[in-house]
Amino acid sequence: MSSLRVCFVLLLLSVARLSLAEPATAPVLPAYRLQPGDVVDVSVWKETDLQKEVLVRPDGGLSFPLAGEVDARGKSVDEVRAILAERLQKYIPNPVVTVALKQIGGNRIYVLGRVNHAGEFPFANSLDVMQAISLAGGATPYAALNEIVILRRQNGRQQSFSFRYLDVAHGHSLQQNIVLESGDTVVVP
Repeated sequence: MSSLRVCFVLLLLSVARLSLAEPATAPVLPAYRLQPGDVVDVSVWKETDLQKEVLVRPDGGLSFPLAGEVDARGKSVDEVRAILAERLQKYIPNPVVTVALKQIGGNRIYVLGRVNHAGEFPFANSLDVMQAISLAGGATPYAALNEIVILRRQNGRQQSFSFRYLDVAHGHSLQQNIVLESGDTVVVP
Protein backbone atom coordinates (compact mmCIF):
# COMPACT_ATOMS: atom_id res chain seq x y z
CA MET A 1 0.00 0.00 0.00
CA SER A 2 1.17 3.46 -0.70
CA SER A 3 1.79 5.84 2.17
CA LEU A 4 -1.17 7.96 1.05
CA ARG A 5 -3.50 4.95 1.35
CA VAL A 6 -2.07 4.09 4.78
CA CYS A 7 -2.70 7.65 5.98
CA PHE A 8 -6.24 7.52 4.60
CA VAL A 9 -6.97 4.18 6.34
CA LEU A 10 -5.54 5.50 9.64
CA LEU A 11 -7.69 8.62 9.32
CA LEU A 12 -10.81 6.51 8.75
CA LEU A 13 -10.00 4.34 11.77
CA SER A 14 -9.53 7.43 13.94
CA VAL A 15 -12.86 8.87 12.82
CA ALA A 16 -14.60 5.54 13.44
CA ARG A 17 -13.10 5.31 16.93
CA LEU A 18 -14.24 8.85 17.74
CA SER A 19 -17.77 8.15 16.55
CA LEU A 20 -17.94 5.06 18.80
CA ALA A 21 -16.67 6.91 21.87
CA GLU A 22 -19.23 8.02 24.43
CA PRO A 23 -20.35 11.58 23.88
CA ALA A 24 -19.43 14.09 26.56
CA THR A 25 -22.36 14.56 28.88
CA ALA A 26 -23.39 18.01 29.96
CA PRO A 27 -24.23 18.49 33.62
CA VAL A 28 -27.93 18.00 34.33
CA LEU A 29 -29.46 21.12 35.79
CA PRO A 30 -32.30 20.73 38.27
CA ALA A 31 -35.76 21.44 36.90
CA TYR A 32 -37.13 24.93 37.51
CA ARG A 33 -39.58 24.97 40.43
CA LEU A 34 -42.71 27.09 40.09
CA GLN A 35 -43.26 29.96 42.49
CA PRO A 36 -46.15 32.35 43.14
CA GLY A 37 -46.21 35.00 40.43
CA ASP A 38 -45.10 32.65 37.64
CA VAL A 39 -47.33 32.31 34.58
CA VAL A 40 -47.71 28.99 32.74
CA ASP A 41 -49.33 28.31 29.40
CA VAL A 42 -51.52 25.19 29.58
CA SER A 43 -53.09 23.51 26.57
CA VAL A 44 -54.86 20.22 25.93
CA TRP A 45 -54.46 18.88 22.40
CA LYS A 46 -57.65 19.12 20.29
CA GLU A 47 -59.50 20.91 23.10
CA THR A 48 -59.69 24.60 22.17
CA ASP A 49 -61.60 25.45 25.36
CA LEU A 50 -58.73 24.08 27.44
CA GLN A 51 -55.97 26.42 26.33
CA LYS A 52 -55.11 29.28 28.64
CA GLU A 53 -52.45 31.18 30.52
CA VAL A 54 -52.56 30.43 34.23
CA LEU A 55 -51.06 32.47 37.06
CA VAL A 56 -49.58 30.73 40.08
CA ARG A 57 -51.37 32.56 42.89
CA PRO A 58 -49.67 33.88 46.07
CA ASP A 59 -50.81 30.75 47.92
CA GLY A 60 -48.98 28.59 45.33
CA GLY A 61 -52.12 27.24 43.71
CA LEU A 62 -53.45 27.46 40.19
CA SER A 63 -56.88 26.78 38.76
CA PHE A 64 -57.62 24.99 35.50
CA PRO A 65 -61.01 24.03 34.02
CA LEU A 66 -62.11 20.46 34.80
CA ALA A 67 -58.92 19.82 36.80
CA GLY A 68 -59.74 22.20 39.63
CA GLU A 69 -57.14 23.47 42.07
CA VAL A 70 -53.50 22.35 41.77
CA ASP A 71 -50.81 23.12 44.32
CA ALA A 72 -48.00 24.22 41.97
CA ARG A 73 -45.58 25.82 44.45
CA GLY A 74 -42.22 24.06 44.31
CA LYS A 75 -43.30 21.68 41.55
CA SER A 76 -41.65 21.40 38.14
CA VAL A 77 -43.59 22.18 34.97
CA ASP A 78 -43.57 18.46 34.15
CA GLU A 79 -45.02 17.56 37.57
CA VAL A 80 -47.87 20.05 37.06
CA ARG A 81 -48.47 18.63 33.56
CA ALA A 82 -48.74 15.10 34.99
CA ILE A 83 -51.22 16.21 37.69
CA LEU A 84 -53.41 18.00 35.13
CA ALA A 85 -53.33 15.03 32.73
CA GLU A 86 -54.34 12.65 35.51
CA ARG A 87 -57.25 14.83 36.62
CA LEU A 88 -58.46 15.47 33.06
CA GLN A 89 -58.66 11.72 32.30
CA LYS A 90 -62.05 11.65 34.02
CA TYR A 91 -63.41 13.83 31.20
CA ILE A 92 -61.05 13.31 28.23
CA PRO A 93 -59.64 9.89 27.31
CA ASN A 94 -55.83 9.98 27.17
CA PRO A 95 -55.45 13.79 27.26
CA VAL A 96 -52.28 15.25 25.77
CA VAL A 97 -51.47 18.12 28.11
CA THR A 98 -48.73 20.67 27.52
CA VAL A 99 -47.52 23.03 30.22
CA ALA A 100 -44.94 25.68 29.34
CA LEU A 101 -43.44 28.33 31.56
CA LYS A 102 -44.40 31.63 29.99
CA GLN A 103 -43.23 34.18 32.53
CA ILE A 104 -41.06 33.95 35.61
CA GLY A 105 -42.46 36.26 38.23
CA GLY A 106 -41.99 34.36 41.43
CA ASN A 107 -38.26 33.97 41.93
CA ARG A 108 -37.18 37.14 43.66
CA ILE A 109 -34.49 38.01 46.15
CA TYR A 110 -34.05 41.24 48.06
CA VAL A 111 -30.85 43.17 48.72
CA LEU A 112 -30.93 46.05 51.16
CA GLY A 113 -28.66 48.18 53.28
CA ARG A 114 -25.43 49.78 52.15
CA VAL A 115 -25.52 48.85 48.49
CA ASN A 116 -25.76 51.19 45.51
CA HIS A 117 -29.17 49.99 44.28
CA ALA A 118 -31.14 48.26 47.02
CA GLY A 119 -34.31 46.50 45.97
CA GLU A 120 -36.09 43.44 44.69
CA PHE A 121 -34.38 41.38 41.98
CA PRO A 122 -36.09 38.68 39.89
CA PHE A 123 -33.96 35.74 38.78
CA ALA A 124 -34.36 32.74 36.51
CA ASN A 125 -31.09 30.89 37.07
CA SER A 126 -29.35 30.05 40.32
CA LEU A 127 -27.91 33.08 42.03
CA ASP A 128 -25.37 33.24 44.86
CA VAL A 129 -24.68 35.97 47.41
CA MET A 130 -21.82 37.58 45.48
CA GLN A 131 -23.98 37.76 42.36
CA ALA A 132 -26.86 39.31 44.33
CA ILE A 133 -24.60 42.03 45.70
CA SER A 134 -23.38 42.65 42.17
CA LEU A 135 -26.99 43.00 40.94
CA ALA A 136 -27.47 45.65 43.62
CA GLY A 137 -24.58 47.65 42.18
CA GLY A 138 -22.06 46.53 44.77
CA ALA A 139 -21.52 47.77 48.31
CA THR A 140 -21.07 51.40 49.25
CA PRO A 141 -17.71 52.58 50.70
CA TYR A 142 -18.93 52.41 54.33
CA ALA A 143 -20.53 48.96 54.17
CA ALA A 144 -19.51 46.45 56.83
CA LEU A 145 -18.50 43.81 54.27
CA ASN A 146 -17.71 41.08 56.79
CA GLU A 147 -21.03 41.46 58.64
CA ILE A 148 -23.45 40.69 55.79
CA VAL A 149 -26.43 38.52 56.74
CA ILE A 150 -28.73 36.42 54.56
CA LEU A 151 -32.27 36.00 55.92
CA ARG A 152 -34.38 33.04 54.85
CA ARG A 153 -37.85 31.96 55.92
CA GLN A 154 -38.49 28.21 55.82
CA ASN A 155 -41.56 26.50 57.20
CA GLY A 156 -42.56 29.71 58.97
CA ARG A 157 -39.24 30.02 60.79
CA GLN A 158 -36.66 32.74 60.13
CA GLN A 159 -33.06 31.61 59.57
CA SER A 160 -29.96 33.74 59.18
CA PHE A 161 -26.61 33.01 57.58
CA SER A 162 -23.44 35.05 58.02
CA PHE A 163 -21.46 36.13 55.00
CA ARG A 164 -17.95 37.54 55.08
CA TYR A 165 -17.57 39.27 51.72
CA LEU A 166 -13.82 39.93 51.99
CA ASP A 167 -13.07 36.27 52.73
CA VAL A 168 -14.95 35.13 49.64
CA ALA A 169 -13.49 37.92 47.49
CA HIS A 170 -10.02 36.62 48.41
CA GLY A 171 -10.96 33.00 47.63
CA HIS A 172 -11.39 31.83 51.23
CA SER A 173 -14.41 30.21 52.94
CA LEU A 174 -16.21 29.84 49.63
CA GLN A 175 -18.89 27.57 51.16
CA GLN A 176 -20.54 30.66 52.65
CA ASN A 177 -21.32 31.97 49.14
CA ILE A 178 -24.59 30.02 49.18
CA VAL A 179 -27.10 29.76 46.36
CA LEU A 180 -30.04 31.98 47.24
CA GLU A 181 -33.63 30.81 47.24
CA SER A 182 -36.71 32.75 46.27
CA GLY A 183 -37.63 35.18 49.03
CA ASP A 184 -34.13 35.42 50.56
CA THR A 185 -32.98 38.83 51.78
CA VAL A 186 -29.33 39.91 51.71
CA VAL A 187 -28.64 42.60 54.34
CA VAL A 188 -25.47 44.66 53.89
CA PRO A 189 -25.00 46.76 57.07
